[in-house]
Amino acid sequence: MTASATSHLKPLISDLGLILMTAAIAVLLFKKIKQPLVLGYLVAGFLAGNNFDFFPSVTDKAGVEVWAEIGIIFLLFSLGLEFSFKKLMKVGGSASITATTQIITMVILGYFVGVAMGWGKMDSIFLGAILAISSTTIILKTFDELGVKTQKFAGIVLGSLIVQDIVAILMLVLLSTVAVSQQFSGGELLQSILRLIFFLTLWFIGGIFFIPTLLRKAKSLLTDEMTLIISIALCLMMVILASNVGFSPALGAFIMGSIIAETTQAEHVEHLVKPVKDLFGAVFFVSVGMLIDPDTLIEYAVPVAILTLVTIFGQSISSTIGALISGQPLKQSIQTGMSLSQIGEFSFIIATLGMTLNVTSDFLYPMVVAVSAVTTFTTPYMIKAAVPFSVFIERKIPRKWAKKIDRYSSNSESIKSASNWQIVIKAYLVQVIIHSVIIVAIILLSSGYVLPLVEDSRFGNALAALITLIVLSPFFYALSLKRVAKEQVDALMKIRKYRGPIIMLVLLRMLLTLFFLGFLLNSFFSPVVALIALIVAIGAYVLFPKKLNEQYHKIERRFVENLNAREIIQASKSRSDLTPWDGHMTTFDIAKESNIAGKTLDELQLRETLGINVAFIRRGEITIDIPNKMERLFPGDEICVIGTDDQITKFQNYLDQHEFDIPEKLINNDIILKQLELNNELFIGKTIRDSQIREKTRAMVVGIERDGKRFLNPESNLVLQENDILWIVGSKKMLQEFFDDKRAKNLAL
Repeated sequence: MTASATSHLKPLISDLGLILMTAAIAVLLFKKIKQPLVLGYLVAGFLAGNNFDFFPSVTDKAGVEVWAEIGIIFLLFSLGLEFSFKKLMKVGGSASITATTQIITMVILGYFVGVAMGWGKMDSIFLGAILAISSTTIILKTFDELGVKTQKFAGIVLGSLIVQDIVAILMLVLLSTVAVSQQFSGGELLQSILRLIFFLTLWFIGGIFFIPTLLRKAKSLLTDEMTLIISIALCLMMVILASNVGFSPALGAFIMGSIIAETTQAEHVEHLVKPVKDLFGAVFFVSVGMLIDPDTLIEYAVPVAILTLVTIFGQSISSTIGALISGQPLKQSIQTGMSLSQIGEFSFIIATLGMTLNVTSDFLYPMVVAVSAVTTFTTPYMIKAAVPFSVFIERKIPRKWAKKIDRYSSNSESIKSASNWQIVIKAYLVQVIIHSVIIVAIILLSSGYVLPLVEDSRFGNALAALITLIVLSPFFYALSLKRVAKEQVDALMKIRKYRGPIIMLVLLRMLLTLFFLGFLLNSFFSPVVALIALIVAIGAYVLFPKKLNEQYHKIERRFVENLNAREIIQASKSRSDLTPWDGHMTTFDIAKESNIAGKTLDELQLRETLGINVAFIRRGEITIDIPNKMERLFPGDEICVIGTDDQITKFQNYLDQHEFDIPEKLINNDIILKQLELNNELFIGKTIRDSQIREKTRAMVVGIERDGKRFLNPESNLVLQENDILWIVGSKKMLQEFFDDKRAKNLAL
């Protein structure tokens, strides 16, 4: 047995050593020539694979495949740590529309390109999915290398990647269903989607309720070693759970990463897991490179060239169109589209799925690797060429088109408040979906695991039903009676035509509660006994509403505290896409060694010398919104500035001359831009200073659009004219109150 173990262990260790040594050499070489490291891993895999005869090759392919699968798990876990569910909810409409347009276009285009080349249906389906997902790893590394992360288009790109990653996870589930059934059954696909939504909601709610509490209570005991072990254990536990309910291990890893991303330990866990992810991620990319077969690539050179062109041009054009539809200016749209013109890690994972399920042809995987390698190489050049190309396009398109795009962009960026009815519908849907998922999950768990243990005893069924009912009672109360969107509901109830629909929504929630209650009791008793128990349960339910309300609010408070703990400790950080021009908001830290610390904004003359405005200063727990010119900067202050890409870059260089360390941060979501068109306003004909807009709104004018021309960060002595479009930055709440008051005055006039 010892000899057998040794003979198995030797090739596994020697293969891993060969892979890492080859990867290290390739990475050093590619770092030297300033090329993406992923390309180095692919080249290392090709050299270590069996398709290259002039280099030592791996001997235990099965062992390498296991390492590669672990690599996928850690890649997705790390991705989840970076892109949480809350970040997905905060992704702006621009990023969502851009990603959706790109994905739909590329899936359809990829499928028909595959069919046109004579491929089978499954190969074409997988090809469409493979070509639809851009590479998060490549884009992030390229942005870092080119130093463009502070530019406005980068926020749209990163938001699009979040949406793409979520869609890619959904694709893995749907493709698995299609591959197994070998048919496009609408019912099965819908069932798979609903099943995925059910488990995602359940895992997210359960994870947020328990895991942050666990990490918080054990914080005093957690060393770096213990934190790493617990994080990996939680990841693998979710991998096992996802696999047992029929989903891919990658989905489980991604979900656990997203749950931990909501905890106060997220950055620390991400830092600890990074070396492990880098190690196994390298093995995964090397294993991908091992599948590169020169003979196959030569045989399919023409299809590889076609798919490369389809990827570069298809991704670029579809993303650009999506960004334009979402209301982005032409320049940012082209930059966004040309940044997303590649495929990467998720494409490998989707291709691996097809190969594992034996539903795709052998030639597809090496072709995908080849296309990824070429598009990875071209990505930096595409990003660099985006601005010159956008200037060229702006010169060539008809001036009328350019004006329409600009006007559409300006109108799309206007902040619009949701109606009361929209808020109520959304709140009711969230309430019903979340609590229905919790109730159904607890009923299924109880009937599947608790009932079999007690059903042979005399009062076992009654006891199990009673325990389940007690556990579910706060959620039954929340589903049926808890008030949501109170202010909006009260406002709608004053309008006669909305009273009926509001009452119907409440009755539907009550009927749904009765259905779930009957479903629970029917699982434990005969229909007659269940009916009697239902009447008794409703009676008890009516008698103790206050107690149920208290219990539910304890549960809800714990969940909300866990969900928002990270934001309480550290301000929410997300890229802002608020202005219709090149201007955007970015924040920086004032280092302790800064020479500008202690000076007032008036002394620094940032607007006059660099053309930027300071939107807020955050000092510890205090935030100074729209600071006046006599406000001083202190070491450790976080300041948010507004300007164009060029102005932001100049400001960054300005800080570089005075500071040793300037970690870029992202802006506070409480500060927003609002659009105001001057029409019958009191301050027409006055200068910005004399109009006292700052005093009236505690905000400041950062842009004016007049007769199609735009002025970013205008001088305070500029005279306001009728039909000017003002862009004002300030507190969301105060600006909303100001605009509501303005609308009321205009209506009165």
